[in-house]
Amino acid sequence: MSYYRRAQVPGGTYFFTVVTAGRQKILTNPDIRAALRAAIAKVRLMHPFIIDGWVLLPDHLHCIWTLPESDADFSTRWRLIKREVSVTCGMDYLKPELLSVRRVKKQCGTLWQHRFWEHWIRNDADYAAHMDYLHFNPVKHGLVDSVSDWPWSSFHRHVAHQVYAADWGGRICSALVLPYDG
Repeated sequence: MSYYRRAQVPGGTYFFTVVTAGRQKILTNPDIRAALRAAIAKVRLMHPFIIDGWVLLPDHLHCIWTLPESDADFSTRWRLIKREVSVTCGMDYLKPELLSVRRVKKQCGTLWQHRFWEHWIRNDADYAAHMDYLHFNPVKHGLVDSVSDWPWSSFHRHVAHQVYAADWGGRICSALVLPYDG
């Protein structure tokens, strides 16, 4: 087994990718969205974090979080969020063909891949690049022609706060990167 070291920066800002098991296209289903929203709200009560950016696609999600100053434990947050969604919706989405020996032994279900990918955001340019990537992802995957057409994204909130122009990110993405001011 490989040893993977994660960045552990208290108060850090992180970009995450979380994927469904077997790349199932289920995350935009109403029941999964509701369970995910409830799980995040519940976890944030005990383990606060700020959601800077978010996009939910059918088989994966990307987000940017900022953790509290003295806290670097994003793994616990993801474990709890994924578990809550699995408890709420897992039996409805149980796929026997995705049940490995490990999944059966750990009673994991078949909603999520075991791991997630994270990247510690190092500076403003890194933040802007990852925020652009996150918001442009539905266009990249051919789900919509324009970023503004995708409903499950923080893009709309960022437009309301004048971080992005409403027409940013059509099929040919502009190089426009607006500064983020919180």
